[in-house]
Amino acid sequence: MNNAVANKKNAELSTDVMDFINESTGEGTVFDSSELQIPFIRLIQAMSPQLSKKKTEYIEGASQGDAFNTVTKERWDGETGLTVIVCVQTTKYLEFVPRESGGGFQGELRADDPVLFKTTRNGAKEILPNGNEVVKSDQHFCLIVNDDGTTQPAIIDMKSTQLKVSKRWKSMISMERPLETGKKPDCYTMKWRLTSIEQSNDKGTFANWQVEKRGFADTLQQMKEGKAFRESIL
Repeated sequence: MNNAVANKKNAELSTDVMDFINESTGEGTVFDSSELQIPFIRLIQAMSPQLSKKKTEYIEGASQGDAFNTVTKERWDGETGLTVIVCVQTTKYLEFVPRESGGGFQGELRADDPVLFKTTRNGAKEILPNGNEVVKSDQHFCLIVNDDGTTQPAIIDMKSTQLKVSKRWKSMISMERPLETGKKPDCYTMKWRLTSIEQSNDKGTFANWQVEKRGFADTLQQMKEGKAFRESIL
């Protein structure tokens, strides 16, 4: 729903109803993160279904390199990008059946699972003893900062060629200098701009993330929301 439609609908409500809504505290709308489907933010690639009108995943106006929300289908232009606040960063190891064997997600493996030390290399893939593929995924739990200053939770997962970007991003966060108080700022007090760039390898051209620091969050409220999101995950 665009702002014009939303404002029109609001204008149709009586003054007393609007006053009642404005006095509310969002009762019944807050849930623990375990009860929610936190959307992923991913980049659209040349073969992504978001570009095909015949697919249910199609997003009108989308182009390779744009970022999109897997739940709402909201899209961000790759050159303009989106602003995020990092709340939690974690690494997961995901097990998949190879595509030639039917494909399919089989679950997560613990980082200390002994089977991870028994993989064999097949090109760029890590193969488990049972023949399945294990994929390392850095998952960044973030708050997306909307144009109006409000936020929404999302996960930016980085795999394969994106892992180098993820490593650099984590390094940039860890290298933050202490403030005048001598303390390093918490991760959820800073904001970052994510755009996309075009890269190539022996398999072709693809879009990859580019991360740039944009200073501290705009408001104390955003920082508080970032802290609350972090605490709901950990």
